[in-house]
Amino acid sequence: MSPREVLSERLPPMHIIQADLTLVDDAFVPDLAVAIAADGTIERVESASGTATLRLSGQALLPGMINAHSHAFQRALRGRTERFGAIGGNFWSWREQMYALAEEMDASRLRRVCVQAFREMLSRGITTVGEFHYLHHDDSGKGYALDNIVLEAAAEAGIRIVLLNTYYTTGGIGQPLAGAQRRFGTPSVPEFLEHCQRLAERVDSRTQQIGLAAHSIRAVPIDDIIQLVRAAEQNGWVLHMHVEEQVQELKECADAFGTTPMRLLLEQVDLGPFFTAVHCTHTFGQPLEEFLESGGNVCICPTTEADLGDGIPDMPTIMANDGAVCLGSDSNVRIDLIEELRWLEHVQRVSRRERGVCRDAEGNVAATLWRCATRFGARSLGINAGTISAGRHADLFTIDLNHPMLSEVPPEQLLDALVFAGDGGLVRRVCVGGKWIV
Repeated sequence: MSPREVLSERLPPMHIIQADLTLVDDAFVPDLAVAIAADGTIERVESASGTATLRLSGQALLPGMINAHSHAFQRALRGRTERFGAIGGNFWSWREQMYALAEEMDASRLRRVCVQAFREMLSRGITTVGEFHYLHHDDSGKGYALDNIVLEAAAEAGIRIVLLNTYYTTGGIGQPLAGAQRRFGTPSVPEFLEHCQRLAERVDSRTQQIGLAAHSIRAVPIDDIIQLVRAAEQNGWVLHMHVEEQVQELKECADAFGTTPMRLLLEQVDLGPFFTAVHCTHTFGQPLEEFLESGGNVCICPTTEADLGDGIPDMPTIMANDGAVCLGSDSNVRIDLIEELRWLEHVQRVSRRERGVCRDAEGNVAATLWRCATRFGARSLGINAGTISAGRHADLFTIDLNHPMLSEVPPEQLLDALVFAGDGGLVRRVCVGGKWIV
């Protein structure tokens, strides 16, 4: 019997948990009881009364982190892309190796790699993943055979998933699909949306839901993006899109449309909180400000953007405009959102030669970053999670307060220490929808 089965058997459907500390509204509070209802939501949070059915001594309880942007199959690239010729490498040379991996991937290997990635996320306190999924087809090139594989892998691992099913129809602006891209292909918007509707009817609604993604301005014509936005609004789905990750992307868009991808989106589409622009490493000035004013989300993936040499997003402008920033592990070369949080601030410190770039009005950095990994991730994916409060999904994890990494840290400094000195190795237990699985 696995640890997951033991814990699930031991705890009643309705149970009350009590940790030494519980993170509520960015502060750790001692001796709170969290009642979890049979439907996997938090029923109430109140002062402990000695009635806990699960006492978590020496641990602090936190809301599960939300990984808003993942390509799980790319976990299999680890160690494969770090050798370079005499002229070095860039995003585009990395992409060729990613394409080669995609051509190799069959259903059994994809399932195995996805389960590995999702279990690793859980072990690091990530309870929800937004899986930006575009490897749709097996080598037959038909039938979206691999979409169900990803959902099955998430169920096997036990993670909550928003499958951001990705539309991908051109190999570059105005170019046909070629090579490995054919395994990503979506022939038309109506056909793709019919497939997404069928998926939405089959998913396990307790821990799974469907969203949409338009891969990028390179892979999706603007008229198709307009149709996808309308469909997302009609169905109550979120829509994600890679936006302005690479300088070459901006150049190609300017050559084709006379403007940048973000400006083109702002001119052609009504954006809002349902829309998440991933990366925005080359989005600056008025277009960025207008996008933030629309209520759109920005998803930043610091370790992947560093690994691929993408660039550094304009966090001061985002912060000044109250931008909702979420985080992703993207290529999954590393899976640790606490590390992503630290990178989000530290790359700004290095590039700007100042400290505390991602601070709130009170000068608090750790709490600001923590919202990126929780509340804003939930907002981006359209899920009822991200805080420990009544009515939210009981998606939780604990950290070990006795770990040497946290030695001599008082409760009022614990969140700062977690973000700036900790990592996923502090995680002890993980709960998704009321079920303790790690």
